[in-house]
Amino acid sequence: MGRRWRRPQLAQPVGAGRLIDVATARSFAMDASPDRSAGLRWYESRPSARTAARPTPTLVFVHGNSSSASTWQYQFEGVLAARYHLLAIDLPGHGDSLRAANPDQAYALPGYAQALRQLVTELKVPDAIFIGWSLGGHIVLEASAALPTARGFVIFGTPPIGKPAQMDGAFLPHPAMASTFAETLSDIEIHDHVAAVLRAGAPTLPPSFIADMRRTDGRIRAVIATSVATGDYRDEITIVNTLTTPLAVLHGRQEQLVGLDYIRKLTMPSLWRGAVQVIDDAGHAPHWETPQAFDALIDAFARDVTRERTS
Repeated sequence: MGRRWRRPQLAQPVGAGRLIDVATARSFAMDASPDRSAGLRWYESRPSARTAARPTPTLVFVHGNSSSASTWQYQFEGVLAARYHLLAIDLPGHGDSLRAANPDQAYALPGYAQALRQLVTELKVPDAIFIGWSLGGHIVLEASAALPTARGFVIFGTPPIGKPAQMDGAFLPHPAMASTFAETLSDIEIHDHVAAVLRAGAPTLPPSFIADMRRTDGRIRAVIATSVATGDYRDEITIVNTLTTPLAVLHGRQEQLVGLDYIRKLTMPSLWRGAVQVIDDAGHAPHWETPQAFDALIDAFARDVTRERTS
């Protein structure tokens, strides 16, 4: 019997922590961002009082292109919520965050990195562990220089690209890649893209993934394409080559969009465990497809970097 997918309800109490929609309690405008009109929504889960008594890091989750914070549903319901303070952001133009009045700046990689940096400054968690999926991983790398006290970075579905961008090898030649940068998508294109995000042959598509793609501001995809084509981003190969903060790189073994061989050839001195961590039975979205295996790696990484910080 196939797994039954359901729309995540992030504003409801789940698991060991209670999710709080902070944006409904107070408005957060990114005053220092390129686009002052863009308001952010984020979600929060705190561990039990017993766990909170022990020093544990905050985990900040950054979703991918045309997604939302709802993609982290299983993390907010599982072991990570029981042990850590979790924060998940709806990036500008995604989920329930406002659409940008100045998309050419707000939706480019530097604009997204600025939004992330300001949010963690506002919430006073600059020493968090930052976990980025796909576009979210590129945003985390873009923001890394502005997060000098971060305990660690985790990226997955994110092949670091240099300047000028060389896409061959970094991304696999899948037809759904065209949807990544198209402003307008048909229902069939959305369906095919979500299918490519999962491992090949996945029996069911998450309705939440489809709904997120439909409500995302389509200008985002076009702006990202322009941002990469014009070199409006930091050289990510240089970033991972010079990064001293611990970096974990995860990868679904049945990934259909990103090339594992490309990532393995990169020089990453601070790479956790000295290798890319490959997750079986997962494609581009291991946090959703195999949440227990994914969460176990995040938990192990968090414990390791916390131990290093306190030793």
